[in-house]
Amino acid sequence: MGTGFEFKGRKVLVTGATRGIGRALVDGLAHRGAKVLAVAKDPDAVARLVECCPAVVDGLAVDLSGSEAHLEIADWVEDRHRDISVLFNNAAVMNHGPLTDAPWEKLGVIAEEIGVNLRAPLCLTTALLPTLSRQPAAAIVNVTSGLAIAPRRDSAVYCATKAGLRSFTRALRDQCRHAGFRIQVTEIVMTLVETELTARLPIRKYPPERAAADLLRGVERGLEEVWIEKAKTLRVIHRLAPSLAYNLMRAR
Repeated sequence: MGTGFEFKGRKVLVTGATRGIGRALVDGLAHRGAKVLAVAKDPDAVARLVECCPAVVDGLAVDLSGSEAHLEIADWVEDRHRDISVLFNNAAVMNHGPLTDAPWEKLGVIAEEIGVNLRAPLCLTTALLPTLSRQPAAAIVNVTSGLAIAPRRDSAVYCATKAGLRSFTRALRDQCRHAGFRIQVTEIVMTLVETELTARLPIRKYPPERAAADLLRGVERGLEEVWIEKAKTLRVIHRLAPSLAYNLMRAR
């Protein structure tokens, strides 16, 4: 556990800021006195958020599935927001269904899912490391999932991208320590949350406002990993009996 982290007065970049957990994070950060940079795909949604929320000091509409999205964001930050000290890699897409059903038709959505969920946070984090490392203290917060621990059979690519982001986060934390960077690197192991991503799943889901509140409290405590709601139980089951955890998720 670290020594704690305060958001007040900081400039914070949030991807996927216009809906779901990202939108709840914006409100939570505003309550804590942070200044928010909102990044999302829909230009109209970004413009509305900048207009309606005083804490959002700027916004950028960019498609994170694009191969150069991280460069566009990094240039924007370098040009206008060099005082940024926190990055939330929150944006994600999730596609459901078996890859065994018309597999050739799935290649496009696989590329999009990998682009948004894995390549974008890896590349964006790396591109912003010089800026973040210049700050007296900074934080990188990567939102993964309990599905990185035990995958669902109907979301194979999503699960794989979150497992990849989990591994990257651990290695990046070690690299930052080795380099002497004053950057807190926190992984958020998210539960199933009520968002557009999970709308088709007919099971109980956690409210995004509560998920965001739990997330922010964990970062403020200086935790390296923050396990949200049911992900805490999954963590325990997986430690004691990995095959049971896999079977529980496979049955869903």
